[in-house]
Amino acid sequence: MALFRRNKKNGTAAAVMPRHIAIIMDGNGRWAKKRGLPRSFGHSAGAETFRTISRYCDSIGVEQLTVFAFSTENWKRPQDEVEGIMDLLRKYLRDSCAQLAEENVRLRFLGDTDRLPRDIQELIGKNRVISDACTGIIVNVCVNYGGRLDIVRAAQKLAQKVKNGEIQPEEIDEELFSESLWTRGLPDPELLIRTGAESRISNFLLWQSAYSELYFTDTLFPDFTPEKLDEAISWFAGRKRRFGGV
Repeated sequence: MALFRRNKKNGTAAAVMPRHIAIIMDGNGRWAKKRGLPRSFGHSAGAETFRTISRYCDSIGVEQLTVFAFSTENWKRPQDEVEGIMDLLRKYLRDSCAQLAEENVRLRFLGDTDRLPRDIQELIGKNRVISDACTGIIVNVCVNYGGRLDIVRAAQKLAQKVKNGEIQPEEIDEELFSESLWTRGLPDPELLIRTGAESRISNFLLWQSAYSELYFTDTLFPDFTPEKLDEAISWFAGRKRRFGGV
């Protein structure tokens, strides 16, 4: 449900906006290619845009931001590109260890992180400890995440509980299923944005986005400014969300 919020920086009234925004950060590689640069430059630029958008969301009162950083399918990309993305993730995590407490950001990582390099898993653990003491915006970074894998994994967990006699099949409902997903405890995103001129959600938050408003923009992610986010929020504010009703 969209709420009326107040700008945290100056206390002025803000537009109607979602509590939870999700973003598919697409177009980094094409942004670099347009400039005659290696794709890795685009991912670096996208990482800086992500920092900017995260801070801006916090300043305008958005409670949660979830971004698609690396999908279960992205392992199919060229090895040097995958390694470059992992290096960026390492840098982000190291920087975050020093900045989380100062910025009061609660950073969470969603997905099958067991497949990530060991040092990255350790950095995620360190960030989790720091984040647990923070109280500000929740930033969820989906890494090695896939919507279908999320659903299959939840089904397996519940099937095991049935097998163990912990629950009965008829006890499984939407609430119990939601609590078995990586996003357990989080509200569903009200606004899902995809940059990069593609009009699909590419296996991102399939269960959670059932009633999300979907906003597609031609803007490549490195060029996605706070002003571009304002445009998406203004579009969202004009939507009539009926959830199947009249």
